[in-house]
Amino acid sequence: MRIALFATCIVDAMYPRVAHATAQILERLGHEVVFPAGQACCGQMHVNSGYFREALPVVENHVRTFEAGFEAGEYDVAVAPSGSCVASVKHQHAMVARWAEERSGHGVKGADSTLAARAEAVGARTYELAQLLTDVLGVTDAAAQLGSYLPGTITYHPSCHGMRLLRLGDRQRALLSTVEGLDVVDLPDADQCCGFGGTFSVKNADVSSAMLADKVANICGTGAGACAGGDASCLMHIGGGLSREGRTTASGAPVRTVHLAEVLASTRENPLESDGELALTGRAAGTEGGAR
Repeated sequence: MRIALFATCIVDAMYPRVAHATAQILERLGHEVVFPAGQACCGQMHVNSGYFREALPVVENHVRTFEAGFEAGEYDVAVAPSGSCVASVKHQHAMVARWAEERSGHGVKGADSTLAARAEAVGARTYELAQLLTDVLGVTDAAAQLGSYLPGTITYHPSCHGMRLLRLGDRQRALLSTVEGLDVVDLPDADQCCGFGGTFSVKNADVSSAMLADKVANICGTGAGACAGGDASCLMHIGGGLSREGRTTASGAPVRTVHLAEVLASTRENPLESDGELALTGRAAGTEGGAR
């Protein structure tokens, strides 16, 4: 199968290793990964803040870029290592297109009567990473099918968009639980938002900080060496909180965040590393231990 990689803005700009890990996983399964050159932002931050007019050209670019590859037979599906961006593609793009069409006679430029249907077609063929692995490619055992190996203890945060819009359920956690050597401990109040929410964390900084403090306290309380998740944006937010908290594992390594793709890409031959040592070894110092 040929698979288009939608890298997303934050991965491309700040966490390119996540995009590389995603490609590694898919190529390990024997698939060809294609990178559509015209891709850019999906526009979710514009939409979430109510800037539909500004989001319209961003949506148009995404639809135009990915549909061209689908129509040319360059790839069969698209994947992104981000539940929030895939949720935008699947749920927000057609909504913005319909909004623009309804206002085409009221000063909204660039409205295209075909855009909503085209956006829905692109969205139907776009998947979040765990969704693609589980539902399309039939991966149920990361160790056996991907060679995933990472000794250590982690906890897992399910991001809001993945839970509530994509209905990912336990797909991400289930894959993590089949990584050889990895112990996944439950995170208290896992379904509670970390407080990022894109521009929410800027416009409502005090509320966001309070939500983050609760999330960080729960993560540290598990005793895990890291918190895994499927959205780089949430992991960036949580990682900042963990860094300020200054918690370390028993080996002295900082408690950190790690993307699902990085964990699945880790193998015995090429394990995930951080500062020259395995990132997840040992339980957090100064904790009471976590519930299993």
